[in-house]
Amino acid sequence: MKAPSFDTSADVIVVGAGPAGATAATYLARAGIDVLLLEKSTFPREKVCGDGLTPRGVKQVLALGIDVSGDDWVKNKGLRVVGGGVSLELDWPDLTSYPPFGLVRTRRDFDEMLADLAVKAGARMRQATNVSSPIIDERTGRIIGVTAKTPEGPTNFHAPLVIAADGVSARVAIGMGIDKREDRPMGVAVRRYYRSDVRTHDDYLESHLELWDRSDPAKPMLMPGYGWIFGLGDGTVNVGLGVLNSSKAFGRTDYRALLKTWMEGTPEEWGLREETAIGTTLGAALPMGFNRTPHYRNGLLLIGDAGGAVNPFNGEGIAYAMESAALAADAVLQGLGRPEGPAREHALAGYPAAMSDHLGSYYRLGNVFSKLIGQPKIMAAATKLGLPRKQLMYLVLKVLAGLYDTRDGDWADKVTVALTKVVPRV
Repeated sequence: MKAPSFDTSADVIVVGAGPAGATAATYLARAGIDVLLLEKSTFPREKVCGDGLTPRGVKQVLALGIDVSGDDWVKNKGLRVVGGGVSLELDWPDLTSYPPFGLVRTRRDFDEMLADLAVKAGARMRQATNVSSPIIDERTGRIIGVTAKTPEGPTNFHAPLVIAADGVSARVAIGMGIDKREDRPMGVAVRRYYRSDVRTHDDYLESHLELWDRSDPAKPMLMPGYGWIFGLGDGTVNVGLGVLNSSKAFGRTDYRALLKTWMEGTPEEWGLREETAIGTTLGAALPMGFNRTPHYRNGLLLIGDAGGAVNPFNGEGIAYAMESAALAADAVLQGLGRPEGPAREHALAGYPAAMSDHLGSYYRLGNVFSKLIGQPKIMAAATKLGLPRKQLMYLVLKVLAGLYDTRDGDWADKVTVALTKVVPRV
């Protein structure tokens, strides 16, 4: 292996410069840690996503000190839920824990902005650097770096700690023997952009709760998932759908065809037709409910999709990726502040404990929910009975979006907290 012309050693290696990796790298670099941020693609690049941030995601953006007042950001004030012949607009709740507005910005812009922020903080980012496997100390079993394909050829990078933010592929975790859990939910999302002057400006994120698979006209099937229409404010919209694996149709459904059929059924004046489509329909898997654990082992921390941090209630990933990154960065700072050995390991073990405290009970509730709505009769009944009742949907919004105060909240907050406490451990 030819010696590279750049420094391949660091205090911490972060694999993946998406929202999780860039956030972790920013916090660490700001604290004076030498961080190598390795990204397989080159910016700007596309990602399969709805491009929407709920107040939970906005909180993480603001925590990084990012100004969201400019034209690059499209603000929204709530969620419009459509289904069963009902359209209900729900404003984001007024909470002490989260801001009262959401944002929309394409991942093409958003991810590059976050990566640039990490570099400005002092992280050394290497693009077009595709990490393939961990480097493991055979004597201790600890990760001591990663191997990657780079423009200069195969290259080894070394650090005493590695943060895996390499998404659903989770190559580093798999190389360390951390496999995904089959008892946790998995989703699939597909999305496409369209030109639409009618739908591009919207004060609400729009979610459609009835997705019908009509591939067999004699047996239409209600899918466990939802569709979205998010206006981008520039004459375009992001349209997509997400489906859970709790349905018998999972893996046997043509999701791109399902999205096309749905668009063909929307009002003509919306303009969501093949001739107004921008680019192709892209798809991706959504690892949910902590489907890959432990989140720390032998010098490796898993954050974002690599640790299955997608919300099993609603498929939201950005907020939870950034939250996991902040928790991991804190554990790493505590660990590096202590000598190698038991003291450092004790600090690093605080990361999976923090993840469990932060989201464990909520995600267990979400895992139960994902199994229930996989049954078409339950999904249909929930849509029919819930949507006409605004007070009930107010509670549902808080539960599904994770937008509730854990202390001194209103009645819906208290109900949500109570639900997370009674869900059984598995």
